[in-house]
Amino acid sequence: MWRTVRLQIAKAAVRSTNWISLRTGRGSGTVIGGMVGLTIAPGLLEALAANRRIIVVSGTNGKTTTTALAVAGWGDDVASNDTGANMPAGLTAALVRNRSPRAVLESDEAWLGANVEATHPAVIVILNLSRDQLDRASEVRQIADRWRAVFATAQSRGAVIVANAMDPLVVYAAFEAGNVRWCAPPTSWTADTMSCPRCTAPLHRSDERWWCSCGLVQPSASSYLDGTAAVVGDERFEIPVTLPGSFNQGNALMALTALVEVGVDVRRAALRMAAVDEVAGRYGVRRIGGQVVRLLLAKNPAGFAAMLEDVGGEGDLWVSINARVADGHDPSWLYDVPFEVLRGRRVRCLGDRRLDLATRLWYAGVDAYVDEGPPVIEDRVIDVLANYTAFSDLLRDSQPC
Repeated sequence: MWRTVRLQIAKAAVRSTNWISLRTGRGSGTVIGGMVGLTIAPGLLEALAANRRIIVVSGTNGKTTTTALAVAGWGDDVASNDTGANMPAGLTAALVRNRSPRAVLESDEAWLGANVEATHPAVIVILNLSRDQLDRASEVRQIADRWRAVFATAQSRGAVIVANAMDPLVVYAAFEAGNVRWCAPPTSWTADTMSCPRCTAPLHRSDERWWCSCGLVQPSASSYLDGTAAVVGDERFEIPVTLPGSFNQGNALMALTALVEVGVDVRRAALRMAAVDEVAGRYGVRRIGGQVVRLLLAKNPAGFAAMLEDVGGEGDLWVSINARVADGHDPSWLYDVPFEVLRGRRVRCLGDRRLDLATRLWYAGVDAYVDEGPPVIEDRVIDVLANYTAFSDLLRDSQPC
């Protein structure tokens, strides 16, 4: 009796606190209420997740986009922490806000264990694992070691793991878990997996696969891309994804594989995903001053490498870099980004760390400039790459076209 009353009080506290936060302009109303609710009732998230069919999505890059694609593919009325608040408080607020029996929840990599333990998902999607904010986050192999225990417990409860077979760190974490559905999304970033995560010997690679002499090898994938078509189990079909880049086709492939495991018709899900053309402002076309821009988010070397493949062409490019708490205070990761591919283009450097960026681009042989004044307006859409808080600043200061 008292537990039930306490849970009801906690739910009411989540709603009222988030409403006050939003109305007073102190936040987005997606986290603080969850924190208050969990303080009142520590078991609130587990209670909210009970009797729901849940997919949890985690990884270093692509979590928010893959979550949005899975939500769209599942159909109407799916609960989700669509603002990217991916620690327990954010998940709690999302499940209070929407009582749907279906949910797709994004999870921070370091909090995956706690989130899975509380929500008991039917499917866990693991996209990738690479360096990100190392001044405040764990080294990637430490996270992979923790994930191994998470997957072992989850699969014993019947959860299905949808995992990226192209990423050795993900394979190491899920290799011994049962109930794994291996996917082969396009993956070009290998700098964080030059050595085997199990034995530390150098990994061997060919054009099609990777392997180690210790026995850790790339698993055969049941979901993969074949040209513009996707193969998911026995189904082959075109992916009409509107979002740009081969990496987003990979995100869609992972989302579709997860949806099959909860009984969704994969072809209908793929068609519904085509409606997603913007994710929390990402890939959206906006106006900054008089310039029309396309906003792109990249937070780390792997993310920037993927985005740079998508912004090919000529003309100016804008890049904005901050180094605040949410970004990580150390911007030395810029030297691992393959900016050399931008040689021959002109890059405008923005953000708190624009001078650091300009220096890195100088070393890469890229024509970079720091312009404190308004830009010359071009009669075309300019791509703007920005890391986390820089992206938030640009989104706040821009207007829809």
